[in-house]
Amino acid sequence: MLERKPIFPHVIEMNHQAGHIIGSNVYLIYDADQWLLIDIGYDDTVEEIVELIRELDFPLSHCQTIVATHADVDHIQGLAKAKQLLRTTATAHPVAADALRRGDRLFSFAEIAAQGIDMALPPVEVEHEIDEGDCLRIGGLTLDVWVTPGHTNCQLSFRLGELLFSGDNLFRDGCVGAIDAHHGSDLPAFVKSLERIRGSNVQWLLPSHGPYFRKDDRLLDAVITRLQRYQQMADFGTCAEEWPLLDQWEQELAAGKRPHAT
Repeated sequence: MLERKPIFPHVIEMNHQAGHIIGSNVYLIYDADQWLLIDIGYDDTVEEIVELIRELDFPLSHCQTIVATHADVDHIQGLAKAKQLLRTTATAHPVAADALRRGDRLFSFAEIAAQGIDMALPPVEVEHEIDEGDCLRIGGLTLDVWVTPGHTNCQLSFRLGELLFSGDNLFRDGCVGAIDAHHGSDLPAFVKSLERIRGSNVQWLLPSHGPYFRKDDRLLDAVITRLQRYQQMADFGTCAEEWPLLDQWEQELAAGKRPHAT
């Protein structure tokens, strides 16, 4: 039996437990013998994670469910295999559940032809759909479900007391989850989700990638300001709300203004 290395009471993160990077963060939330997983990662790391759970002396038959924070391939490709090994269920937001049932490789980033990305995504049944205001119970613990869209239109976060399992909303270096229109990124919604986190009294953010970190309002303010600016930048294509340069150009054309030679 391995010594358990919880990062907080009732919370084990599998990369931290292993002492090396396995993949995306996978959180095991437990109370006594009852436990669940938040995300599972790629298919080729599932057996390592399951074996690690076994060595930590968690009864595999007591896995209550595997929860998907969202439907991106790096978080859920191994969901079908993990469900089979653990004989458990899957839980997700309705939008993510639909994509998972269809094995939608485009929505999940499993297929990006322009970059030569071509990964399998086995369709998987999602038995439980959750939404804003729902709760997940593990023994005597309660996870409050937050819908925090922006990175995707099905991004979930989960609050456990002063902890927030915050998905791809924000990372310790101030980066955020990829902004891409084809899987439902929404800049105004992203800003609102970050403002919700900023206004909450949670103390720690446990993201889907990289180390957990203490909530830093100055960091959040800077990221919110940056994403507000993104809404007026052509860099973000259809995710941007407007491109002020074109309005300026139209005014210059109407006024007969010519660019100054340099």
